[in-house]
Amino acid sequence: MSVQQLDQLWQAKAACRGPHASVFFPPSHFERKDEKEARENRAKTICASCPVKRACLDYALRIREPHGIWGGLNEVERKQILARSAS
Repeated sequence: MSVQQLDQLWQAKAACRGPHASVFFPPSHFERKDEKEARENRAKTICASCPVKRACLDYALRIREPHGIWGGLNEVERKQILARSAS
């Protein structure tokens, strides 16, 4: 099975699928800091119970995803993981 097929398998089981998916990415308009924190906290709450949270995070780290909440972590948190693993 290819990596792409494996990615599609976990994505189909992700808790973020559906109408609330927009909370995982910043809006196209300006977002105040408190709004960003509230949006990210809503997304992370959804991630907390997701059955494929680890696969999602692994995917985001592997492709160096620069935007959004993936596997319960935001961009800065993922960059910190990558920096630690590089040293």
